[in-house]
Amino acid sequence: MRSIEHPGEQAVQERAGEGGPGWGSPMFGASLSGGFAEFLQRQCMLFLSSEDEDGRMWTTTVAGRPGFAHAADHRTLLVDALPAEGDALGTALRDGADVGILALEPQTRRRIRVNGTVTRRDGGLAVRTEQVLGNCPKYLQVREVTAYDETPPSAAVAREGLDALQRKWIESADTFFIGSRSPEHGADASHRGGEPGFVTVEDDVIRWPDYLGNSFYMTLGNIEVNPAAGLLFVDWETGATLQLTGECRVDWDPAAAAALPGALRVVEFTVRSVVQVDGASPLRWRLLDRSRHNPPAACMVP
Repeated sequence: MRSIEHPGEQAVQERAGEGGPGWGSPMFGASLSGGFAEFLQRQCMLFLSSEDEDGRMWTTTVAGRPGFAHAADHRTLLVDALPAEGDALGTALRDGADVGILALEPQTRRRIRVNGTVTRRDGGLAVRTEQVLGNCPKYLQVREVTAYDETPPSAAVAREGLDALQRKWIESADTFFIGSRSPEHGADASHRGGEPGFVTVEDDVIRWPDYLGNSFYMTLGNIEVNPAAGLLFVDWETGATLQLTGECRVDWDPAAAAALPGALRVVEFTVRSVVQVDGASPLRWRLLDRSRHNPPAACMVP
C-alpha cells in the first residue's frame, strides 16, 4: 500500500502558499474508469519514467497504432510496446519496478497520468495502477501526426555530458518530459511546456521556469524527498530522443523567478548521463499551434 500523505508535496505547497490538507496525491484513486480507458485506447504514444538498477531516473517514450495501450480491467493497463534498443530504460523496466506514465494527445491538448508498478510481458508491459488522474491543458502545444516511420532506430549514443548540438536542441524545445520518484509513492511522469527558449543550458546545468499550475506539486514533491530525476526531449519531426539523468533542485529565490516571465520559481537540473537515440519513435509530428498560456521566454528562439 502506498502512503496516503505525501510529505514532499505538503512541504512544497506550504512554501508556495498553495494547496492545502489532502491536496495532491491523496486526491486520486487507482481505477481506470470508463473515460480514462477510452482515452488510453485512442493513443499512439506514451511517456514512461522509472529508475534503473543504480537508482538513476530516466524518462522515455513508446509508440504504436491506436489500441497498443489498453485497459485489461479497472486496475491493469497493457502496453504492447517497449523502448527502442539502447534506450536507457530498455532493461530497467523490470518486474515490480515503479513506473510513471503520461498519455499525451497533442492533437486535442489532453493528457492523463497513470502511475503504478510494472510487469514485463512478451513485447510489452503490464502496469498495475496505483494512481490515475487527468491534467489541465495548460502549456500543451498542438501537433498532428504526419507519418508513422517503422525504420529501425540508429544505435544509441551514450555520454556523460551534453555536446553543443544537444544543448542547442534543448534550448530550442517547446516541450519536454520529466520523471521523478518518491520511495513511498512511486514514480511519476509529467510534462513541461513553453515558448522555445524557456529552457536554458549552461555547461551541463539546465534551468526552466516553473509556471502556475494545479498546485498538486507531484513532481516537485517527489524532488523534495528524492532529487533524482530524468528528462526527455523529443525531436518531433525525426523521432529522435534525448534522455538525461541527474538531480533536480528548486531555486526559491524570488530574484531568480523575477528574471523569467511567468515564473513562480526556477527549477535547476544537473546532467549526469545522456543517451541519444535517433529515430527512437516511429511517429513524425507537425506543429500546428502553441499554447496561449505560454509566457514569453526570456531568450526567444526563432
